[in-house]
Amino acid sequence: MTRASLSVVCLALLLSCACWAKPNGSKNKKPKQVVPAIECDVRAGKINLPEFIVKCPSHCKETKQQVYGTGVFASISSICNAAIHSGIITNSGGKVIVRKMAGQNVYKGSNSNGVRSLSLPKWRESFVVSEGKPKRGVIYPSTLDYVPSRPTYVKTSQKDKSPAVTTATPTTIGPEPTTDTTPEPTTTTTTTLAPTSTPTTTTLPPAPTTGKARAAAHKVRDAGSSHPYLASVAAAGSRQSQSGPGKSPSQVLRGSAYPNRFPQRASAGLRRPEAGSAIRRPSSPVGPAFNRVQPAPAERTPTMSQANPAFPRRDWAPPSFPRPDWFPGARRTADVIYAAPDSGYMWSETDTPDAAAQDHRPDISEYERWYYNFGPYPPRSTDSDSNRKVPLDTTHTRVEPVDAWKADANLYESGFSTREQEPAPRAPEPVSQGDPNCKVDLVFLMDGSWSIGKRRFKIQKDFLADVAQAINVGVAGPMMGIIQYGDDPVTESSLKSYSNSKDVKSSIEKIVQKGGLSNVGKALSYINKQYFSDANGNRGGAPNVAVVLVDGWPTDKVEEASRLARESGINIFFVTIEGPDDSEKQNLVEANFVDKAVCRTNGFFSLPVTSWFALRKAVQPLVKRVCDTDRLVCSKTCLNANDIAFVIDGSSSVGTGNFRTVLQFVANVTREFEISDTDTRVGAVQYTYEQRLEFAFGQHNHKAELLNAIKRINYWSGGTSTGAAITYAAEQLFSKSKPNKRKIMIVITDGRSYDDVRAPALAVHRQGVIAYSIGIAWAAQDELEYIATDPDKEHSFFVDEFDNLYKFVPKIIHNICQEFNSQPRN
Repeated sequence: MTRASLSVVCLALLLSCACWAKPNGSKNKKPKQVVPAIECDVRAGKINLPEFIVKCPSHCKETKQQVYGTGVFASISSICNAAIHSGIITNSGGKVIVRKMAGQNVYKGSNSNGVRSLSLPKWRESFVVSEGKPKRGVIYPSTLDYVPSRPTYVKTSQKDKSPAVTTATPTTIGPEPTTDTTPEPTTTTTTTLAPTSTPTTTTLPPAPTTGKARAAAHKVRDAGSSHPYLASVAAAGSRQSQSGPGKSPSQVLRGSAYPNRFPQRASAGLRRPEAGSAIRRPSSPVGPAFNRVQPAPAERTPTMSQANPAFPRRDWAPPSFPRPDWFPGARRTADVIYAAPDSGYMWSETDTPDAAAQDHRPDISEYERWYYNFGPYPPRSTDSDSNRKVPLDTTHTRVEPVDAWKADANLYESGFSTREQEPAPRAPEPVSQGDPNCKVDLVFLMDGSWSIGKRRFKIQKDFLADVAQAINVGVAGPMMGIIQYGDDPVTESSLKSYSNSKDVKSSIEKIVQKGGLSNVGKALSYINKQYFSDANGNRGGAPNVAVVLVDGWPTDKVEEASRLARESGINIFFVTIEGPDDSEKQNLVEANFVDKAVCRTNGFFSLPVTSWFALRKAVQPLVKRVCDTDRLVCSKTCLNANDIAFVIDGSSSVGTGNFRTVLQFVANVTREFEISDTDTRVGAVQYTYEQRLEFAFGQHNHKAELLNAIKRINYWSGGTSTGAAITYAAEQLFSKSKPNKRKIMIVITDGRSYDDVRAPALAVHRQGVIAYSIGIAWAAQDELEYIATDPDKEHSFFVDEFDNLYKFVPKIIHNICQEFNSQPRN
């Protein structure tokens, strides 16, 4: 019997120890990051989170999902292919952290890690990708909140079934506060337990309602603030919104670690106690967390304000001086704040006839009470009708004329307004239009290195001021900006900073020498990547010109940075003052740096000056050159200086579905170019036995209009006469091409031609046309080589299926730009 009793006691002790050990063990266990998986075609803009982690599958590169941008991608890009393009993951997949950011004005395309990213002029939202290793203590959402394709509506009867709202901000591991809500209708008691206690939550049952629930989920304002109070409110509010769906905004806020002192007001004119919501505010706010933007109060009607005659309203006159958000003196207990979600905090006051109830600090004197009620910070009326004039209560204030004011008088007692009278607005000065014959976006790179000295730096500033006066800066003419370079480049003024020569000259006088080395190469990289952008005033239709002033020679290499700048369409001029002589050339970092940097080596873009004192004589020659827009040839790039003709096979062997695939290929190639009457122009010819001009060069001068025209081409069907089609394109399109355009022909066919292609192809080659041939399925390889420009391997392509045409879009663009940039620069 005794042995059985001992066994029972030991078993009970073991069970009790296990029960006590289980919570501690589970509490100390760190939560594991759950990484949601996505498909290759998921775009960042479809996920409604600012930062999240995902897992990409393998073989996303083969899906050819589109990517826009380099480093910073547009939100319409595929997340997985953007990560492969950036080198974050390989084609075998992996984890990726995605962080949203503001939209960019320009997204530049590039080819990296086997993924071709396309260029995009502008998009509303961007994102960057990083390695999928979260920082210690950071937990990302385990589920993804996708943007719905159509709005969803939540019925009141289904509020218990609504899903929890996913928190977008990564949360840090830590003990969560707990809340005990008592059943009393007018008070709420909040207790934060120690981390070792068991969290418990008691809430009132929701009151029955017949109103329709709000469809939008409540979110706490300033969730990302560094203030501890706002951070607690944001974290607790988001947890309560997940655990208690269907609650009102005031009930959601009541579940935070701090008491909800500011419930939502049900009526603008009455103070009616509500169950668990009407709480009296303490005497003063506890800190600056309440000093928020104050929204306009809800509009009041006379019926609302006079609904209860036992609680009359007092209309205070608005003060004539600024009033702080809170006054540290005594407050009336009737001052109640009503906070609306997402709208900040707002003080509002109501009066009661009971004087004893107004002052919950009976120890203050009568003067202190008067000073608060009628002193420098009188209470403000919450009436929305601010235009109604109410006479001042002059029983406690003395109003004197302004001319009778005495120096020792109190401003607040005399009625004198501390607000100065605003001067009458001046008429706006007429904006200078500038010289329309010199419409360029011009930037000067001035030498700020220590080698130049203060005296020569002043001569350089005088030279720039003379240039600004000579070119006549204006919005319809040249716009001028300045960059000072030393160790690093610094923007002194952007292209849009000043719109007339007078303001430009004034800004030049204020420039202070920075010092350092003469790193011209770094400055040229800066203007290529950052300066000539829409945000800095780049107008797009005006040529980009950069004039580099160099004292002696640069201290870094300029060849690579200059090449990239020229390929971006920047015309580079060099003004070298006191350049190196024969004995000093051995000290150069890069020999012949001027010829390697300027737009062309024919002498037009370089201007040597023998001494600093002769620099002023170079003003007029330099202005004449930068304003000669016909000779600014570097403004023409591989994307804006072409006449491209597509010769499309419309024979019966193609078929309707495959013909639409061909048109999609034509649109993808066209989308990469800058389309306008002065930039790249596109024409199209469809052929069978006969030929048909679908549209000519310059007929569609906007990219969107041109893409729609390509989409509207109707399938013809018939035989295959490729040779006659090449001759037709030469007569109808290239005969009307502009002399400064590069002529490019792209022939797409799926079979052997019924006529000869050698003679027509040779004829267009002699006219200077660069011909590309693309064969599909049954196309003859020998005919493709006859049509293509030499070398054949760079201009002739073959695919077995129409669906593989898209693979040659990056290759064709690359070849066109490579040929353009390899032209002689003399």
